[in-house]
Amino acid sequence: MTARPTSTGTTAPPRPADDAPPSRPASSGPSGPRGTRRGLSPAARKRAEIAFFVAPALALMAVFIALPVLQAVRYSLYRWNGLGPLDDFVGLENYATALDNPVFRDAVSNNFLIIAVSIAVQLPLGLLVALLLNREIRGRSFLRVVIFMPYVLAEVVAGVIWVLLLQPRGLVDELFEAVGLGGVTQLWLGDPDVALWTVMAVLTWKYLGLAVILFLAGLQGVPEDVYEAAQLDGASWWQVQRRITIPLLGPTIRTWGFLSMIGSLQLFDMVWILTGGGPANSTVTMAIYLINQGTDRGLYGYASAVAVLLFGISLVLAVLYNTLVLSKDRDDAPRPRRQKKVAR
Repeated sequence: MTARPTSTGTTAPPRPADDAPPSRPASSGPSGPRGTRRGLSPAARKRAEIAFFVAPALALMAVFIALPVLQAVRYSLYRWNGLGPLDDFVGLENYATALDNPVFRDAVSNNFLIIAVSIAVQLPLGLLVALLLNREIRGRSFLRVVIFMPYVLAEVVAGVIWVLLLQPRGLVDELFEAVGLGGVTQLWLGDPDVALWTVMAVLTWKYLGLAVILFLAGLQGVPEDVYEAAQLDGASWWQVQRRITIPLLGPTIRTWGFLSMIGSLQLFDMVWILTGGGPANSTVTMAIYLINQGTDRGLYGYASAVAVLLFGISLVLAVLYNTLVLSKDRDDAPRPRRQKKVAR
């Protein structure tokens, strides 16, 4: 392409040819719109972010959970009194001794019984109280505080209070005698046939507030228009609760059930203060049996084997509960939509 002379004798600037491709804007460097960005791909960047935020939690779990468990497994393979080197290797003998011990089997049975009774009693009772306190009644806030107060009390304080109330000729016996039920009075914490049920009653009083608070929180998420539609259709109060409230409270109930199960397996302080596992080991739990063998008798190797068994039972139950019960919540949860890529 050459410059053409004009009528004034000047030379016109060259014109671009019509068929020439449009010129592209100059690149502004590596960070420009067309520049080549060097670094991690989006997938690798996402993995790096996940690793950055999860790594501290994994490190804490490794130090405070995985390492002590592995150390307990190591101790459980020795006959050891807590002092001196580990030089008396006995293999799995401690595990065989624990599984053959009737007191340990009674402790496992008591733990499972406490799980079953806690869920069977606290679940319907907590639901009824939560439905009552969710209605517009006078003094609702005060009743909520009264119901939740036992849960915020320290286990030691609550246990000492109930020991004083349940002692022979204590306030509980006097109340029964005052209403003409003096024949009902028992050695509440001293009779092997009554002590475990007394402990369960105290546990229900102590932890019912947690169930009520969780259920009340779940009730706040139930839409009001669903209730209004049910009332327009003529549904009764019981039909509304059975068809709407309880199904929509399903995730909250299942979460509370998991917390109740794990708490029952780890139960120690309240029972220890009330009965110490007695009388005649009728209220002993796995945690109390573990402490008795370790600190009282100095059988730290054997107590480590009991601790590993307790950890294994808790882990199996937790995995089964998550797989069979809590997996329903994960399947019903809405999945995030993938954003379509916009073509440039």
